[in-house]
Formats: sequence, C-alpha cells, structure tokens
Amino acid sequence: MIKQYRFSLIGLALLISGIANVTFNQIAQGQGRDLIPRSVLFGNPDRASVRISPDGKHISYLAPRNGLLNVWVQSLGQDDAKPITNSTTRPIRNYFWMHNNKQIIYAQDSGGDENFHLYAVDIQTGDQKDLTPFEEIRARVVATDRNFPDEILVGINNRNPQYHDVWRINTSTGESQLVYENNVFIGVIADSNFQIRAGIRYTSDGGKIVETRDSSTDSWYELVRWSRNDSITSSLMGFTRDNNTIYLLDSRNADTAQLYQYTTGEDGSYERIAGNEIADLSMLEMDPATGRPQAVGYEYKRRQWEILDDSIQEDWDYLTQLRDADMSIISRTEDDKTWIVAYLRDDGPVEYHLYDRQAKQATYLFSNRAALEGYSLAKMKPVVIKARDGLKLVSYLTTPLNGKSTNLPMVLLVHGGPWARDSWGYNPLHQWLANRGYAVLSVNFRGSTGFGKHFVNAGDREWARAMHDDLIDAVLWAVDEKIADPDRVAIMGGSYGGYATLVGLTFTPDFFAAGVDIVGPSDVKTLLESFPPYWEPIISLFETRVGALSEPEYLASISPINRIDAISRPLLIGQGKNDPRVTEEQSQMIVDAMQAKGLPVTYVLFPDEGHGFANPANRLAFFAVTEVFLAQHLGGEAEPLSDTITKSSAQIMAGADLIEGLGIISDD
Repeated sequence: MIKQYRFSLIGLALLISGIANVTFNQIAQGQGRDLIPRSVLFGNPDRASVRISPDGKHISYLAPRNGLLNVWVQSLGQDDAKPITNSTTRPIRNYFWMHNNKQIIYAQDSGGDENFHLYAVDIQTGDQKDLTPFEEIRARVVATDRNFPDEILVGINNRNPQYHDVWRINTSTGESQLVYENNVFIGVIADSNFQIRAGIRYTSDGGKIVETRDSSTDSWYELVRWSRNDSITSSLMGFTRDNNTIYLLDSRNADTAQLYQYTTGEDGSYERIAGNEIADLSMLEMDPATGRPQAVGYEYKRRQWEILDDSIQEDWDYLTQLRDADMSIISRTEDDKTWIVAYLRDDGPVEYHLYDRQAKQATYLFSNRAALEGYSLAKMKPVVIKARDGLKLVSYLTTPLNGKSTNLPMVLLVHGGPWARDSWGYNPLHQWLANRGYAVLSVNFRGSTGFGKHFVNAGDREWARAMHDDLIDAVLWAVDEKIADPDRVAIMGGSYGGYATLVGLTFTPDFFAAGVDIVGPSDVKTLLESFPPYWEPIISLFETRVGALSEPEYLASISPINRIDAISRPLLIGQGKNDPRVTEEQSQMIVDAMQAKGLPVTYVLFPDEGHGFANPANRLAFFAVTEVFLAQHLGGEAEPLSDTITKSSAQIMAGADLIEGLGIISDD
C-alpha cells in the first residue's frame, strides 16, 4: 500500500511504497577520500558555449543568472560582461550570433517539451522577440549567411506537424515569409543566396535519398541514394559559398564515412576528398569565406585531425602544441583573423583561448569550471575490448585516483541513442563515480556510431540481444582484469542507456547488483507509438533497425516490461514528466508493475523536465539520490544531502530500504 509522508527535508512530497529487501548500511561520509561536491561537477558551469561576434568586437557565452544559464556578452578586452537574456524557468543551451553583430538568436522550449521557439535579442538593449510565435511547433534553423545579416531561414512545422516548411524571417522586424513548403524532406539545405537547393529523405526500407536542384525554380533530381546499409554513416553536409559544390559524407565505397564533393552543373563530378579506414569522418572545419573544408577530424579512441588547407597548417601546429589536450576551433570572426579555441582534457575543465592569427598568439580567457581546478581528477583510459564474436568495442575506463585499483565496485555507464557514441575527455559522471570509489566503464557497443557501417549495422534488431551481450562482455573483461568485483556492478544510463539498464535487470537479472534508469523506455511498442509527429518521416529508421509495429510479438520479446517477474535487484528510475520522446508512461508502467509484484523500485519524477534534466537543481537532486542509492547497494562513498533535494521539483517514491539513507523522518 502507498502512503504519503512528510519528513525533515521540507517541501518534498515523498511516497513510500513500503517495499524493502535490502537492509540499509551506513554510508561513508567521505572517509579517506576528498569528495568533490556534486555542485562542482553537476552545477552550472562558470562559462560555456563561448563565441566571438562576426566583427570580432564582442565575445559571448552562457553563464548563470539567477541560477540558470543565460547569454552574456562582453566587449573584447574589456571587463564589461552583462547578461542579455533573463530566462527564469529553463536554462538556455543553444544560441548564435547574427551577422549584423547586433543580435543573438537563442532557442528555448517549455518544461522540456522540445517545442523550441527561436528568439532574437538585442545585445545593447536586451529587447527580444519571438521569431516563431506559433502554438505547438518546433522551430529549427535552416540557414544564416553574411549576405543577409538581418535575416534567417527557419524550419517551422506549423502547417503540417510532420514536416518543416522554410520561412524567411527578418530578425530585426520579426517579419516573416513562407519561402518553401516542404512535404518530403526530413531536412533541407540552402545556398548562400538563401535558395533551398538540396534535401534528404528516408525511404520505406530505411535508406536515404539526397535530391538537389540547380536553382529554386528548377526541378529536383536525385543526387545520391543510400541503402539502409549506408544510411546512418552517410549524410548531406552543405554548399560552398559560390554555390557550385555540395559536400556529403558517403560510405558506399568504404566501411567508414568519407568526405565527397559534388560539383553541380551539366558536367557535374563526384569526387572523394578525405577519409579514414577505421573511423568515420565526424568533424569538419570549414573556411568561413569559401565554405570549403580546411580540416577533417576522425575519432577512434581519441580525436585526430587531417589538414586539407595549407593556409591553416602553421596555426594548427602552434595551437596543438600549446596544451596537452584535444584542441578544437569553436568560433571564428568573419574576416577569419580571430578564433576562439577550446582545449579538452580528461582530468580538468575545458580551457578557452583567444587566438590572434596575424600575431600567431593565443591568450588564455578562462576555463568552464574554475572550481574543478582545485581538485585532483582521475584519468580516463581508452581500452579496446573484444566481444564474444570478435567485434572490437572501443571503451573508456576511469578508476579512483590514488586508491584501491582492484576488485572495485563498478558502474557500467551506457550511452543513449543508440546511434551515438562515448568519447574520451572530461566526463562529470566518470569523475563523480571514480571520486566516490567506483571503477567506471563506458562501452561503445555495436550500433554505436563513429566506427564504420559494419559496426553500426551490427546493432540492427539486436536490442536486448547482441547489443546487451556487448555490455555483459565488457563487464566480464573488467572482472577478468581484476578491476571489478563481480558482485558489485551496477548498470546506469539515459534514454537507450536507460533501456539497457532495464534490460540488464530483466534479461540478466542476477548479473547486476543494481540499476539506474534515466528516461529509458520499458515497452518498445508504446515507444514507437508515442513518437512526436515530426519523427514520423524517420520512422523507417526505427522499423528497420529496431522493429516494426506490424510485428508486435517481436517488439514484446525485446521489451523489459514483459519480464518484470525476473527482476530481483534494486532499481532507481528518473523521469521528466514532459518528455516527448520517452513519455512518462514508459516509466510509470514499470513502476506500477513492480509495485504490484512487491519488487524494489525508487522513482524520481520531475514535473518541469523532459528528456533529461536541464535544470541544475533537478540534476543535482537526482544525482544526490543516485549517490545514496549506489552507496547503499555497491558500498561506495556519498556526500551528505544537505538541502539539495528541497531546491528541486523532485517527486520521489522510495522503497523503505532507501528511507534511512535519504534522511527521512516520518511523522506518521
């Protein structure tokens, strides 16, 4: 029976399920270890998403204002930083400069519903306007160009929720004009004249077709057709600024994605530009004046770059020698004389530098988290693990700094997607867990991207099957290497990683000691049925690679909800109520089913979140609960809760086994 409790952490409604099968052990409060506060790891960064204005007179970044990330602007070389936005309910996470140097555009949704609107804000006055004032729409940027400093092309699905028409909007006046009605493409590309010249669409068998036209008045024709075998590793990139060349990533003639260029016109040619044998081409550095590639990047274990344009070789040589870290150019002025450069390492915060190309001089600006500089952080080690069928799984291992290195409790972190990947570099989850005494392992299982089409296609129709076997094989590797204690391994992840967690506790119920599921689907059938309408044009991607609604028995066979009886280990679930991808129903179904069978489950619901926890107070609250949960079931250390949870919107249903650890005092 569910009971309502009030307790010492005022303001948090806690529902106690009365389920308990584990006796709470006293959590070590930092004994023998300098615990890094969760607020340092998961709170707001000091500065992030650093940009320089096209004219080079200002820099901008995201920084906290009233506890949430907002856009700040300061004059270059001056100490006059000021916030120009005042979002009070959701952090701003994406923004860019208009070419007029007077405005910044940012995207914002409501409560995590992903119905993003675009807003223009004046950097001097702070005046802002909603450029996409339609109800129940999702806006996306199609193009900006220096030829049109006061205008932007925006995709809006207000006519048909499945497809985004293209609107031309004046960001100063707000005036808009429909310029392309789209009934076919999942995405379109404009040239530098703001003409819609190329588009990409999925076929019913999971393939993709790129179509193009020579002008906005000419007929469309097929440029490239990719079968399902190449559809994930191949994509449309964009035009050169002279509008005569289109760039594409294409894996038809290799296992990995290669860069090709198509020259338009009657004598059009299709030519390979660059590629790597073991990793997909995944990064492009383009000349802002010409739109031609100057450097291309690949990532197997770590990033590596290939220079295509000799004019930046000297700059590159200087910048890459400046720090022992992975360097990337993140912003450039219109005249290309000034760059913002970021340095990523695994054991410290991201550093930002201002680079003067003429003087060949880089000046340190700041790091994204100054507080981290006061702590010693663990190194992340790339390892390649062989799956049972010989497939090579690029993985990343972090172990506690200056502590025990064998027979450790371990957390297996599973990335989302699943068509995504884990990478080397600073990872707050790795640092947090290693600091609490855990080994941490992230695995690029089959189906992950970046490793070629054979690797990604090996994950087709392998949810809860070979994809899960890869995770099991990686844990067994860690056990064989004496890194992990086989009796103290938890599985944790978000989105697909949350699904993998549920699979771990239902398909291999005795393998993991506990699981942490963040916005993970429990029923694949209802997942496919509940996708937002603008995902409909890509439904064949899921039908061919995961499973189709026309085969309900197969979908049932890979859905954890149908194996609830097998669960024997504790489960923690985090969910955003407004999630449009993995809806609240996905978590509620498994919570209800587990409660009905008396199985241990802890449920944290955030009424103001979507697919993940953007609000820092909510993020800190969830990881506080997670820390207590893991400490209880794996034996690691935990930072005291203080008032972390009361500052969030969390609604928690906890098993009795977690009550003592959360510091609850019932007055029932």
